[in-house]
Amino acid sequence: MIFKIKKCTLEDMETLQKVGSETFYETFKDQNSPDNMKAYLEKAFNPVQLERELSNIHSHFYFVYVQDEVAGYLKLNIHDAQTEEMGDESLEIERIYIRKKYQKFGLGKALLNKAIEIAKALDKKKIWLGVWEKNENAIGFYEKMGFVKTGSHAFYLGDEEQTDYIMVKTLEG
Repeated sequence: MIFKIKKCTLEDMETLQKVGSETFYETFKDQNSPDNMKAYLEKAFNPVQLERELSNIHSHFYFVYVQDEVAGYLKLNIHDAQTEEMGDESLEIERIYIRKKYQKFGLGKALLNKAIEIAKALDKKKIWLGVWEKNENAIGFYEKMGFVKTGSHAFYLGDEEQTDYIMVKTLEG
């Protein structure tokens, strides 16, 4: 599959809102209540929040395109934009989502490799992410890509506290 990866800007906010809401909903709707899904989507993908994140110099969003359609996206954080205190030698993958119809074509791996490439260019020593403990497919994927579970943290979806595993990959030179 031919694809391209492009960094998002403020002009991409509306598309990011649409793709972000759609992919999160597709991924987690069957395991969570409609009220908690609605509350999370309104909090995470409202225009004010997205503008704040897109304007943060320590957060970076990337779209992956197949032909001219956005197939998914990646969100990276460094320094104080990370959702956990992991230090300046770390880069966080906060979100990596692929639209359902584009899954199983290697786009998630391509975005993950983009994150690793950026981490190395920034001289980061490790890359990390949080993944829901019930998302077995994602956990398996990250393990296959060299990530190791090192801990956990709370993730709030609406009024429900869930557990995300923290997974870390140490980068070689």
